[in-house]
Amino acid sequence: MNNLVLNNIIRFLILVLLQVLVLNHIHFFGYLNPMVYIVWVLLFPIRKSQTLFLILSFLLGLSIDFFLDSGGINAAATLFIAFIRLPILKIVLKKTDFDYLLFNIRSISFSKALLFISILTLIHHFIVFSLEYFSFNYFPSIIYNTILTSIFTIIISILGIILFTKKK
Repeated sequence: MNNLVLNNIIRFLILVLLQVLVLNHIHFFGYLNPMVYIVWVLLFPIRKSQTLFLILSFLLGLSIDFFLDSGGINAAATLFIAFIRLPILKIVLKKTDFDYLLFNIRSISFSKALLFISILTLIHHFIVFSLEYFSFNYFPSIIYNTILTSIFTIIISILGIILFTKKK
């Protein structure tokens, strides 16, 4: 088995277990918990099949939903950010900076990586909280929870990426 495939399988399993066994039981300020499982979507190699990537992203979200009994909310949000990851990356990096075969989130500048992670995290969390509340009456709560949870998720995700990935 290819080393890259093995790394992605291990990362998938570790992030799901970390999310459901540890992070879902940590509630900052009583209700905010970081959703770092989306790091798998951020780090998945671009040169791999887009169809496979979308299926695996859906399964990642579905795994989280299974443990949280959340009815597909995380699967929908994770699938959406997997679908828009490449267009967002092209916008953030500008086409001249972008190389499909050599892309590594650690190889781009910190500001571009932070922007990329922040955009996808905010979109993901907005979808999760919008589907969770599912009412315009809760729009301020949706925005508030999206921003605060995203801040925690971004900080933990960046620390995890710096600590546990190789810089190329």
